[in-house]
Amino acid sequence: MLRIAVPNKGSLSEPASAMLHEAGYQQRKDRRELVLVDAANEVEFFFLRPRDIAVYVGSGKLDIGITGRDLLLDSGANAEEIMQLGFARSTFRYATRPGTAADVRDFAGMTVATSFNGLVGKHLADHGVDAAVVHLDGAVETAIQLGVAEIIADVVETGTTLRNAGLEIIGEPILESEAVVIRRTGEGVDDPKIQQFLRRMQGVLVARRYVMMDYDIRVEHVERAVALTPGLESPTVSPLHHEGWVAVRSMVPTDQAQRIMDELYGLGARAILTTGIHACRL
Repeated sequence: MLRIAVPNKGSLSEPASAMLHEAGYQQRKDRRELVLVDAANEVEFFFLRPRDIAVYVGSGKLDIGITGRDLLLDSGANAEEIMQLGFARSTFRYATRPGTAADVRDFAGMTVATSFNGLVGKHLADHGVDAAVVHLDGAVETAIQLGVAEIIADVVETGTTLRNAGLEIIGEPILESEAVVIRRTGEGVDDPKIQQFLRRMQGVLVARRYVMMDYDIRVEHVERAVALTPGLESPTVSPLHHEGWVAVRSMVPTDQAQRIMDELYGLGARAILTTGIHACRL
């Protein structure tokens, strides 16, 4: 039975469970459940603190897990990512008061406050910077105001919180993070159960990016229409009972669907429909 670690709370938890549900796996109904056995799919889910998942997977106690790339790298665990999941995206950056520093190389002799001391310590070392790192849990922007540190390193979305605290973002991003599937380093993914899991998750990712588009168009306009809807390999084109018309079916990117519908209508296509894709295998 495949043993999988899933975040039990935080920004990773609900999107991860939703994706697993779309992939056909049973998920817990009570948030207090710590272990769930999905016998039909031969999977056992362990709901753990996101920060702990890399440690469990890296130790070999669990086969794979879902966590953030930032948490994986910060843990220093013997684990590596094997698939990107496309949600919980974030940017990890440095910030300080204006005029304090312009680049990470200016941090020498200063103190950096962060919730990700492992990640920040490695980043400073990689740049040859000798700076102290102080670990804080949450609200690290107050560390500068209270004199605990001159620099902070934290997840940045819009930067509004930092600006309100009188801070500015400096230097290049430390890390671009998102939810990932992880495996113990060097173990590989040739296990058939892991391969099946990855195929299912990949199927969800594709299904979320595409819709199925159907439309009717006259034969003489098919080539131009198909150029707009080439599909992943090629579209399905079927003759209609009404002579001179065909029906076309193709997968198109969700974010381009409205534009494509407008252009197809301009070519003379009619009965243009889009439907969601819940799962797929490519």
